[in-house]
Amino acid sequence: MTYIFIIKRGFQDEHYGMPMVAICANISWEFIFTFIYPHNDFQRIITFSWFVLDLVIMWQYLIYGRKEFKNTMSTTLFYTSFLFTLATSFLVILVLSHELHDMQGIYAAFIQNLMMSGLFIGLFFARGSLAGQSMSIAVCNIV
Repeated sequence: MTYIFIIKRGFQDEHYGMPMVAICANISWEFIFTFIYPHNDFQRIITFSWFVLDLVIMWQYLIYGRKEFKNTMSTTLFYTSFLFTLATSFLVILVLSHELHDMQGIYAAFIQNLMMSGLFIGLFFARGSLAGQSMSIAVCNIV
C-alpha cells in the first residue's frame, strides 16, 4: 500500500515521494531477489510487483526531482548521482547478501526499512512540507 500511496500522491503533488537512496536500494533489492536470487513462485510475483511499482516511483523521481534540485546541481550531476547511487546500492545489497549467506535478502531488507524511516523524515524536514508525502504513506511504511 505504501508504494501505491506514494505514486498517487506524487502525481497529485508533482513531487517525488520517496528519497533517492531509498528508491535505489528498493529497486536493487527487488531486482536481485526477483531475477538473481529468486524466492519461491508466490514471493517472486510479489517482489516483481514491488519492482514494477518502484519503477514508477523512480520515474517520478527522475521527472519531478530535477526541478527540486535545479538550483543546487546541474542536470548532469542530478542524473549521474542517481545512476551512481543505484549502482552502489545494487552492489552493496548483492555483496551483503553473498557475504552473510542471506539469499533471501532478509538482512538487507531490514537495513533498508530502518534506513527508509530516517530518509522519509529527512525528506519531510528538507522540504518543509508534505509535498509528495502523506500520513497514509508514513503509517503504511512503519506497519
